[in-house]
Amino acid sequence: MVEKAERRESGGIGETLKVIVQALLLALVIRTFLFQPFSIPSGSMMPTLLVGDYLFVSKWSYGFSQYSMPLSPPLFDGRVMASQPDRGDVVVFRKPREEDVDYIKRLVGLPGDRIQVIDGVLTINGKPVEREKVEDFVAEDGTPVPRYRETLPNGVSYMTLDLSPNSAGDNTREFVVPEGHYFMMGDNRDNSLDSRFDVGYVPFENLVGKAQVIFFSVEGDVSPLEIWKWPTDLRPGRILTWLG
Repeated sequence: MVEKAERRESGGIGETLKVIVQALLLALVIRTFLFQPFSIPSGSMMPTLLVGDYLFVSKWSYGFSQYSMPLSPPLFDGRVMASQPDRGDVVVFRKPREEDVDYIKRLVGLPGDRIQVIDGVLTINGKPVEREKVEDFVAEDGTPVPRYRETLPNGVSYMTLDLSPNSAGDNTREFVVPEGHYFMMGDNRDNSLDSRFDVGYVPFENLVGKAQVIFFSVEGDVSPLEIWKWPTDLRPGRILTWLG
């Protein structure tokens, strides 16, 4: 009886370990090939994304590169099963020359495009992007911020913020996007380190994935594990917001 009990106990531990390993492998497969969760640490994509938003990024949208893999192993160059991104996509990517940091911005420039900002207005190939003033965005401290609806040439529409006139990124030189690269900008135009600055043009290989949906949102200074704060700090209206 004792031997049988010991065998059952040993078998139970083995089965438990087997289930744990299988679960970890499944999670790794999902994270590598399907979805990866990301949190938003800064306000560079406001008002589209807020600090404290948690979102799923699809890994298959653009195919797979070393940067879409866990730990970014240099197994191959370029992309496998590659699909081109669309103008207006919200994209997670690795910054060139700083490839251990994930950035999230909006893709506004395709290969061959001429991109320039003139008096705060984005121009693509010499044509100003349609921009309409809408109701101010109210920051968490109650400050009103000018908000604009911007519509790209392919019809993709989204909101941007204009924190201050004549900021460093409001008037730029003309950028010509090289082949195999993309031009990224934050929706919070005056508070975004993006392709106008030292991020530069982003290689296709550096794209991690496409932001798809906000699955959780809580005030930026609150951990999602602090469940007791959810009644006052949860943002239920942002949960399941579709991004593309």
